[in-house]
Amino acid sequence: MRPPIVPVVVLSGALLLAGCGSDSDSGSGSGSGSGSDGGGGLSVSGAYIPQPVSDDMAAGYLTIANAGDTKDELTSITSSAGEVTMHETVGGAMQELKQLPVPAQGQLVFKSGGNHLMFDKLKRKPKQGQTISVELHFATSDPVVVKMPVKSATYTPTTGH
Repeated sequence: MRPPIVPVVVLSGALLLAGCGSDSDSGSGSGSGSGSDGGGGLSVSGAYIPQPVSDDMAAGYLTIANAGDTKDELTSITSSAGEVTMHETVGGAMQELKQLPVPAQGQLVFKSGGNHLMFDKLKRKPKQGQTISVELHFATSDPVVVKMPVKSATYTPTTGH
């Protein structure tokens, strides 16, 4: 007898959304991805992607620090791996964002349960141990390339964001 497929699909979707909607605080662990300074004092730390359960969707997290005296704005993210958009989680619902502020002498944090990256239409499912490269685009600063390591689906950073 063939097992029912609906519970498997529902569970897979729930696990994917749990990575996007958890209220747990997360941070950057050792070995997390990083990016180069994009001019204007921007740097990236704590970047990672939990190994997704879906073949074509994933979430991503990172922290953008602005050491400069001028605010900037993250306007888009590109990747050869697939489409990448910015989202926020409000009241348990995801909402796509077109830009996010990066305050002067401050940080823009992407974490589970808050702002996060959504990878869609992935060309292949990311697996733990691989790295996905993304390019962050800003209103005034140069783009920043970030290598995002794929961590276990249950990975929880211990420090940082």
